[in-house]
Amino acid sequence: MKELLTYIAQNLVDHPDAVSVSEREGDGETVLELRVAPDDMGKVIGRQGRIAKEIRALMRSVAQRQGGKVSVEIID
Repeated sequence: MKELLTYIAQNLVDHPDAVSVSEREGDGETVLELRVAPDDMGKVIGRQGRIAKEIRALMRSVAQRQGGKVSVEIID
């Protein structure tokens, strides 16, 4: 899961080397924290949060197929 989110984020941003994803467990689900360069924040969030919503939906779908739960937090 962590690798998939890293791959998606690196292909969206201008500074792929600044992308980092950390993983932690909480309340029966995996929480993935995504960090990108400040200049790339808009590219990951998108207009009205559309890209962020789609990333979260994709990650939930993949996790559900694997029998788990995941949430994505985008950290400033």
